[in-house]
Amino acid sequence: MHVIEIDAFISFTLAIVLLFIGKFATMRYEVLRKYSIPEPVIGGFICALIVAILYFFFDITTQFDLAIRDTLLLYFFAGIGLSASFKTLVSGGKPLLILTLLAIIYIALQNVIGVSVASMLGLEPLLGLLAGSISLIGGVGTTMAWSPTFEEMGIDGAAEVGLAANTLGLIAACLIGGPIANYLIKRHKLTPNPDHNLDIGVCHNETTKLDHFGYLYAWLMLNLSLILGHFVNIGFEAIGLQLPMFVACLVAGILIGNGKSLLLRKTQSKNVQLGHALISDICLGMFLTMALMGLQFWQLQSTLGFLATVMFFQVTMSIAFTIWVVFRFMGKDYEAAVIGSGFGGITLGSTATAIVNMTAVTQQHGAAHKAFIIVPLVCGFFIDIANALIINAFITSGL
Repeated sequence: MHVIEIDAFISFTLAIVLLFIGKFATMRYEVLRKYSIPEPVIGGFICALIVAILYFFFDITTQFDLAIRDTLLLYFFAGIGLSASFKTLVSGGKPLLILTLLAIIYIALQNVIGVSVASMLGLEPLLGLLAGSISLIGGVGTTMAWSPTFEEMGIDGAAEVGLAANTLGLIAACLIGGPIANYLIKRHKLTPNPDHNLDIGVCHNETTKLDHFGYLYAWLMLNLSLILGHFVNIGFEAIGLQLPMFVACLVAGILIGNGKSLLLRKTQSKNVQLGHALISDICLGMFLTMALMGLQFWQLQSTLGFLATVMFFQVTMSIAFTIWVVFRFMGKDYEAAVIGSGFGGITLGSTATAIVNMTAVTQQHGAAHKAFIIVPLVCGFFIDIANALIINAFITSGL
């Protein structure tokens, strides 16, 4: 086996090229825009396929240094925070609570499916949790955190099963979000939002004008949010809260953005808003592109039959639950459809896939400001805590 190690600078440069491929493909092919397929998925998935071909046919393993990836995610969430007003946060109170409750219910259902499929195939029921909320809602971090516990309980290769399920879930999450939203918009004849001042990115086919001041000022505010986010995270840890760093940066962005508005007593200029939106869009696109670049499809080989079966049921339930439950309880309007596109990302991929799905939808149909506050808060503040409690309950129940 020959190993090719690609350093951080080359990996980052390749990610830029892959994101360009995704953007050009979206501009060229109407079907990609119609179904709101996220731009990073195209280039990142092409790279993952090439890496898999090199592995299976030429015995070459390609390893990318993706250290900068997590920093890009911090910039993205800081940008969301800077664009969020206290008024929007207050108005999102009830929908935030409802979506949190729906997500908690879904975590339990997801684990029931995983355990049931594992039992049906004659496997250890606990294995089903690794293809349930541990890997799908929890992501790579939760998978790696719980794997030693499962190894101690006699589940060999727990990390590999969880990572393989996460790989399939990430791909599915990127592909179902846009089509779900477009189906809901068409099925219920929803009126798209004429507001093109997006939280992330710009609408398709829209010409934008951004000067040096707007770009530099937005960049400065983002960096200040990351600095403040570091201290916010220290504060979280001091009171016993172990939350992802991106949550601290989101909170820091909210504090800086709203504090600045209160002190200056004027709204943020459209030029600066555009700077935040474009930088956040690029950072999110680069993050997801790099995440897909790092996929290793050969991890699926050992448990392919089990994973194919369980993921069929997981994806089917995610789509059905979003269309028939989430959309209705979130208000059956355009914002609810955008939240629905994000729910697929929450349940099968990650916070980043949830947001990139919503970004693709809003670039096609218009802004959804409330959705971009509610979904990150549910993903960051509440999901991880609820997921840990529910996983522990399933394990201690003596499956």
